Amino acid sequence: MSALPSGGSAPRTLPSRPASAHQVTPSSPASFSFWLVVVLVVVLFSGGLFGYDQGVISGALSGIKSTFSLSPMLVEVVTSWVTLGALLGALAGGELADRIGRKRTVLVAGALFTLGAAVQAFAPETAILVVGRLIIGAGVGVGAVAAPLYAAELSPAAWRGRFVSAYQLAVTIGIFLAYLVDGWLSANDDWRIMLGAAAVPGLLLFVVALIAPESPRWLMKMRRRSDAARELQKVTPSADVEGELSSIDSALSREASGASWSEVLRPEWRRPLMVGLGLAIFQQVTGINAIIYYADQIFGAAGFATEASRTTVTTWAIGGVNVLATLIAIAFIDRLGRRKLLLAGLIGMAASLIVVGGAFQFIEAVAPAAQASASSAPSVAGIVTLLGLVAFIVSFAFSLGPVVWTVINEIFPGRVRGRAVAVCTAVNWGSAFLVSQFFLSLVGAIGSSATFWLFAAFSVVGWVWVYVYVPETKGQSLEQIQQIWKTLRK
Repeated sequence: MSALPSGGSAPRTLPSRPASAHQVTPSSPASFSFWLVVVLVVVLFSGGLFGYDQGVISGALSGIKSTFSLSPMLVEVVTSWVTLGALLGALAGGELADRIGRKRTVLVAGALFTLGAAVQAFAPETAILVVGRLIIGAGVGVGAVAAPLYAAELSPAAWRGRFVSAYQLAVTIGIFLAYLVDGWLSANDDWRIMLGAAAVPGLLLFVVALIAPESPRWLMKMRRRSDAARELQKVTPSADVEGELSSIDSALSREASGASWSEVLRPEWRRPLMVGLGLAIFQQVTGINAIIYYADQIFGAAGFATEASRTTVTTWAIGGVNVLATLIAIAFIDRLGRRKLLLAGLIGMAASLIVVGGAFQFIEAVAPAAQASASSAPSVAGIVTLLGLVAFIVSFAFSLGPVVWTVINEIFPGRVRGRAVAVCTAVNWGSAFLVSQFFLSLVGAIGSSATFWLFAAFSVVGWVWVYVYVPETKGQSLEQIQQIWKTLRK
């Protein structure tokens, strides 16, 4: 690994440099064009489908277990294999993004979302349902690579944080809508409709992506300068098109041809790759997907005895709060910067998980007595668990949720960006798979309280790691960010 700056202090942003004719400069708000709106719609649909397919399984599990008589192990498989598909899709997404372009890769994601939703809805047996979960997971993985990358490359530098964070906002909206759908349909166990409903926005994503512009950076990489000029003019009409294209061309000439997979691991890319992989891992091992996927069961263990009460708290305490708190990141990521949000969020996550672990320790200690006098009302410990999880969701939603995707999609040079983002996204989904696959088993082995304390410990380690290794990138063009890594290597 590259050495830290002298003294081992945490890296900081390079001083801003005066703009030149060959430097990408932010466009003014007046240049917000129709085509930039189309770009945003593509990002929102991609993120929304990601979120919906994350959240919907929480309410669908009860009906699926009833229909197919699933064992606890098969429940984990049905729940978690969407993340396995996402891991494979993320690796394929990087290759596709570099070979056929960012826009066409989004088209592939839309097709996979639609197909996977249909297979799940009509699955006659568990094996076909798992295949559908893998297909839709592949759509999630491809979209998770292509959409934020697409947003990072087409948005003006001054808005890049908001555009990429809009992807995570859409993820939270998708989760919230999934919980609402679960609530409407859970009384009749209409799990096929819950899972199949994703086909409609999947098809809409495909249609919108058909008319969306392609990334000028990718077109320049393919030596299609006239096409790149046309797309850049469409997206940001007030931009200095020739100046921006010259800056991109200069960066690409230094990067030479596209990188192979092995080149992603070369020493010159090692520092940004380490940052990207670390953020991808800490986003998952701090427990977010375990809470989203198994929210219904967690609240059941916390004393919310009726299905109606569990559905209500899952929808609003997890889904609703997630959406509102993500707006904090949208508002402040380009003002306060990435590092401050990450560090503040990890403190809140660690503290709230410690509280949740303590509440579950009390719940587990009094469980026999509680069962003897079963009540539909949650205990004080159950309310504390609810409040702790709300605090965790708030802290995650303005930090690791959106900021991780923003940083991952802006720290790599264009030469390796597609493949490097794919590697980070695949590692993210690999971590999510491990957490969701073994969460129930881990709870069974060490108890709920110890499991949440383990997530808290990962949050503390994550805070230290972010403080030491993650630089600030707000306000920097994609080309300027590369200078940060060159400075840190000296």
